[in-house]
Amino acid sequence: MINIKTDSRKVKKGDIFAAIKCEVNDGHKYIDAAIKNGASKIICEHGKYNIPYTIVDNSRLYLENYLKENYNKYLEEMTIIGITGTNGKTTTAYLIYDMLNKLGIKCGYIGTVGYYLNGKVSDLPNTNPDICEMYDMLINAYDNDYKVVVIEASSQGLDFGRLNNIPFSYACFTNLTQDHLDYHKTMENYAKAKQLLFKKLKKNGKSILNYDDAYNKYFITDNTIYYGFNGGDYHVIDYKMTNKSVFTYIHDNKEYKVTSPLIGKYNIYNLLLAIVVLEQMNIDIKDIIKVSETISCPPGRMDIIKYKTNNIIIDYAHTPDAISKIIETVKEVAKGKIYVVFGCTGSRDRVKRPIMTEIVLKNTTLGIITIDDLHDEEAEDIVSDMLKDNKRDNYIVCLDRKEAIKKGIDLLKENDFLLILGKGHEEAIIVKDKKIPFNDHKVVEEILKKVEVR
Repeated sequence: MINIKTDSRKVKKGDIFAAIKCEVNDGHKYIDAAIKNGASKIICEHGKYNIPYTIVDNSRLYLENYLKENYNKYLEEMTIIGITGTNGKTTTAYLIYDMLNKLGIKCGYIGTVGYYLNGKVSDLPNTNPDICEMYDMLINAYDNDYKVVVIEASSQGLDFGRLNNIPFSYACFTNLTQDHLDYHKTMENYAKAKQLLFKKLKKNGKSILNYDDAYNKYFITDNTIYYGFNGGDYHVIDYKMTNKSVFTYIHDNKEYKVTSPLIGKYNIYNLLLAIVVLEQMNIDIKDIIKVSETISCPPGRMDIIKYKTNNIIIDYAHTPDAISKIIETVKEVAKGKIYVVFGCTGSRDRVKRPIMTEIVLKNTTLGIITIDDLHDEEAEDIVSDMLKDNKRDNYIVCLDRKEAIKKGIDLLKENDFLLILGKGHEEAIIVKDKKIPFNDHKVVEEILKKVEVR
């Protein structure tokens, strides 16, 4: 465990407390609390205190240099894999984690669905927590003899410096589509934030890029490997989709056939990227292909619940591209109607709201519009944005998310699909500063139990 903290609540006797000015708060307000919890020294930009302290021009920069000087000698011994992109980060990172552990290689995971180590899962406040916590998790992995860790690298995490000085062995790019433009403003700014990951590679580190995505030009390094359907060093030449995926790819003029329980062309991209990473780690391709048959999605990604002859799918999809891809996948295998429960996040990119609605209504039987995280917006205002310029009538509005899910289940007849999108693995709906307990999977199970009792 590292001996410097930025959260006063996590300070233990003997720790150094660094008072950091971050995006939404100022650590100087919590110096007294850190001292009370046993801090032995304070790093700060101003003030006088009754324990040893050091005044610096920039406490964040001091912190980053301190962590690098004291702990990077351990991180350099590790294989740290970074995955960035709009869609597919979580699934790809989880697949790498899952496959490596099944192959007997101890691998940790840090990302959207938590911190995975030693068979335990810890919740995280963000995809990328602050830099101190990132280092803490990595050093904890090292101390537990985990020499491989895969990290989802979010654009905001990168932009806020939460991954600064971490030496990555592999930096991987999935795709870039519209998201987070409330923060980044333009797609170019969004790409440049993602680009920061590729500037953190070790001397001999490799970038692994989606050949088919036009934004890959932002991430080219001196040692770049491409994967994709339209070309690349790892090139898919054929695929079939039923209740599983079967695809063939070419690498070094050799063909390899892969069977996976994950459906959807986008999941072939995710799995192929995972395969590339593992092969670049010098793992035998025969072992990689064999373990591909046993993989599963992370929580809240393509979470399929069988109900009579119907399929209920819970997925985190919350961008136009992600929603389009999951609907496209379901249309390939669906025999009946497709219903979608979805909403849009409040206080976030408003431009994408009508786009998401159009994708759902154009390509499915019925859209059931409900709430997602509201944050500081009113549900009615979000729905108004979602229906802006809409000329289709195959929708209903139900602002109670539980009731919306129930309406969707009640509509199912024979061989129908119900997609419940946007929340995935999450355990709460955020309204202003409150978290209201809510999990789509648990709600579905609760509703189905009541149906069975009737």
